[in-house]
Amino acid sequence: MSSRPNIVLVHGAWADGSCWSAVIERLQAAGYNVRAPQFPLTSLADDVARLRQVLAFQDGPTVVVGHSYGGQIMTALGNDAPNVVGLVYVAAFGLDLGESLGALLSQGPVTPALAHTFTDQRGFTWLSEEDFVGHFAADVDRQQARVMRAVQQALAASAFTDVMGVPAWKSLPTWYLVAKNDEAIPPDAERQFAARMGATTVEVSASHVAMVSHPEEVASLVERATESVGAAALG
Repeated sequence: MSSRPNIVLVHGAWADGSCWSAVIERLQAAGYNVRAPQFPLTSLADDVARLRQVLAFQDGPTVVVGHSYGGQIMTALGNDAPNVVGLVYVAAFGLDLGESLGALLSQGPVTPALAHTFTDQRGFTWLSEEDFVGHFAADVDRQQARVMRAVQQALAASAFTDVMGVPAWKSLPTWYLVAKNDEAIPPDAERQFAARMGATTVEVSASHVAMVSHPEEVASLVERATESVGAAALG
């Protein structure tokens, strides 16, 4: 098992590392070394620093998997990502040089999951319970979705204006899972991200939180990515 790449899972906004629990169980059962750290969501720079901290103590090649804003975090690694051998995007942002989340989201109507976001006095943005349960996690058991909403971490509003530098996907192999029923990021936008990356792409009939509602499909894509980069390394 030691020849297999490590896996680091990056949660997005309004979530924490526990959102990956069902995926972690499957990957650990398959013999992978998996980490799903907590990200502060206090700024993009802080989040990238946390990812680098975790990557620094991985022993050997590592595949990084990001959900939603977690894609922004791993993309911002740029071309300085030692030991990272592949990126897997799960209904995630994959911005290009000079782009920002806010500018991208403003190009179309507000999606249902983000319709009633509110920013507190400290500059952090939250989701309402109605939008979280009914749209963000639309295909998750309602009771579980309410628990997920209760532990949500707010995202610093500054993250929407941070401009992307050279994206990591320019120099690394990529995989992308499109959530076909996503009500947070339009599925067509996800397809566009995947296409310009040249990502190996799968589509799943899932809400935005595909790793919660469809962990088998997410874990399967991550395993495909690790097997591919592992085979390339051996070759």
